[in-house]
Amino acid sequence: MNSSGITFVSTKKEKKRFLEFVYTLNEGENHFIPPLRMDQKKLIDQDKNPFFKNAEIALFLAEKDGKDVGRIAAIIDHRYNDYHGTKTGHFGFFDCIHDQHTANLLFRVASDWLKERGMEDMLGPSNPSMMDELGVLVDGFDKDPYVMMPWNKFYYDALIKNAGLEKAQDLLAYLISTETADIERMQRAADIVLKRNPGLRLRNVNLKKIDKEIKIIRNIFNEAWKNNWGFIPLSEAEFQAAADDLKMIVNPDFAYIVEDEGEAVAFSIGIPDINKVLKTMNGNLFPFGIFKLLWKKGKLSSLRTALMGVLPKYQGKGVDALMNNESVQTGLRYNDVITSEMSWVLESNKDMIRVAERLGGTLDKTYRMYSKKL
Repeated sequence: MNSSGITFVSTKKEKKRFLEFVYTLNEGENHFIPPLRMDQKKLIDQDKNPFFKNAEIALFLAEKDGKDVGRIAAIIDHRYNDYHGTKTGHFGFFDCIHDQHTANLLFRVASDWLKERGMEDMLGPSNPSMMDELGVLVDGFDKDPYVMMPWNKFYYDALIKNAGLEKAQDLLAYLISTETADIERMQRAADIVLKRNPGLRLRNVNLKKIDKEIKIIRNIFNEAWKNNWGFIPLSEAEFQAAADDLKMIVNPDFAYIVEDEGEAVAFSIGIPDINKVLKTMNGNLFPFGIFKLLWKKGKLSSLRTALMGVLPKYQGKGVDALMNNESVQTGLRYNDVITSEMSWVLESNKDMIRVAERLGGTLDKTYRMYSKKL
């Protein structure tokens, strides 16, 4: 450790401290959902996380009076830079006590590490990739986050800006409820879409043929999102890893593929909001957490539309209306699925914002990404 109180994390014991810090910092916070420790461990494991086939990471811990007071990761995603033609480094896993000096130190060591490796700017937080948990919560602190969305203390935005970073993009979370959605209007819109495009057919994702379905979804996703801010195409290994994690919790009744004359053109994946269960598990899946998770999965009253993609030539044709209508109708049949979070939506994606608003969605939370020239 140097005199500044920063440790470059390298040993197994230090990695454990790095991961544990978020739990101790947020102990007693009613709206903090302790993430599963096994998942967090895998995220930074350079042997097990396929993201690191094309990326590198450095972890730093800040200490004060013998106690851990902050953490940050510096990340270089080579595929991101190849795809965008940039020299962008990322930061992630930022957590800190309410102390500007500590935050400044953390951002300085992360910036220096990236600069030494030729990076010209820094973007984040991404934990660790742009397809993992993103952003800092800047409003809605009095509510639980939905599954795979972050929660943090109210002062993070100020700490980050005062450390010399500025807002790069806001990621929006819309809440759609079967009570506020105009169900009849949604059904009419879906009927019109089918009348105009009689070849369209919506079906549920088939979990028995999941490997085949993953290929279909990945192809649509990479094509649909290619022009969006911050996007990079997901590799087969990355998509497979994400699918393996989701398989246990996805309810196929809320996971759809739309075909036109048999050709897949769109998909939508709704994930049950298992945060309601994770909240009671303190980050541990074993010994009994897994049974609690599996038992309650079918009883959850909310879900998150986390992934959606429509092939470019089908965008603007209302295909998303078909999937959204099906999701709401299924929720009504279940009788207990009351709310769905559509997240995240880029603040620059005006088309998706209009879709959310047409569905009767209300802006519920805002997450922020930050950048800085190095």
